[in-house]
Amino acid sequence: MDLGLLAGTGWAAGLNIYAVGLILGIAGRLGWTNIPEVLQRTDVMVVAGILFGVEFVADKIPYVDNIWDGIHTVVRPLGAAALGAVLAGEFADIGTALGAIVAGTLALSSHSAKATTRAAVNTSPEPGSNIGLSVLEDGLVGGVMLLAIEFPIIAIAVVALLVVFGMWLMIKLWKAFGRLRKKWKAAGRWLGAPE
Repeated sequence: MDLGLLAGTGWAAGLNIYAVGLILGIAGRLGWTNIPEVLQRTDVMVVAGILFGVEFVADKIPYVDNIWDGIHTVVRPLGAAALGAVLAGEFADIGTALGAIVAGTLALSSHSAKATTRAAVNTSPEPGSNIGLSVLEDGLVGGVMLLAIEFPIIAIAVVALLVVFGMWLMIKLWKAFGRLRKKWKAAGRWLGAPE
C-alpha cells in the first residue's frame, strides 16, 4: 500500500528529514520497495548521511536542539512535502500534490510535538533526559520507516496513533506551562517582585 509509505515518510520526516532520506535511499538500493531513482543517487545519499550526522549530534545538546528545531520548523515540513511529491509521482493511485500535502502535514504535526517536548525537557538541568529523548526519536524514525516499507497498512495505523498522541502531549505540556507561569507570577507577588 503506497499510502503507508507516504504516511510513514511524512511523519518520520517531522522528526528527522535526513534520516528518512537516507533510509529511503538505502531501501531503494536494497530493493526493499519501489523508491524513485533520485533518492537512491549516491550524492543525495551522501548529503543526507552527512546532515543526519550533524542532526544526530545537534539533537543531543540542550538548547542547541531548540535552535536546530526552530530552523527545521520550515525545513522538515517542506522537505517532507518534497519527498511526498517525489514518492507520489511513482504511485499511480496518489497524485503528486496530494502526496506533498499529506507528507508535509504529517511532518508538521510530528515536528510540532517534537519541538514542544524538547522545549519542556530542556527546562531540566541534567542532559540525560535530552539525550534519551533524542535516541528515542531516532528509534521512532527507524521503526516507523521500516513499518512503512514492510507493513504499510500497519504503518498507517501507527502514524495515526502517533499523531493523536503528539497532539495530546502538546496540549498537556502547554497546560503545564500555563500552570507553571501562574505559580511564577504568584511567587513574584509573594516576594514583592514587580509583575
